[in-house]
Amino acid sequence: QVQLVESGGGLVQAGASLRLSCATSGRTFSSYGMGWFRQAPGKEREFVAAINWNGGSTAYTDSVKGRFTISRDNAKNTVYLQMNSLKPEDTAVYYCAADRGGNRTSKRKYEYEYWGQGTQVTVSS
Repeated sequence: QVQLVESGGGLVQAGASLRLSCATSGRTFSSYGMGWFRQAPGKEREFVAAINWNGGSTAYTDSVKGRFTISRDNAKNTVYLQMNSLKPEDTAVYYCAADRGGNRTSKRKYEYEYWGQGTQVTVSS
């Protein structure tokens, strides 16, 4: 069992930065691929970024490339999402998720077995 707890969300103005953190429990964190997803009101949950077990491979949705960076610290059992140049359309609840396929950087929700409770990010114009 893996438990995920996100933090770092908040209300910011357009152009600002935030860093989300996802702390995990369990001794097997380093074997999981990790992802960030987001869900805006009235919309489906969508892929944002993913990182494989050792950080050697990452993937991003096109709308955040060049602005967001996913990283992980296996010694701290934590994955991060650095978000720069935030836009109002980035407003959503952000979720981290764990994928048993550790070498994947999957964009598919169904491949993630464990999910956090989410953290709200609101970007004002």
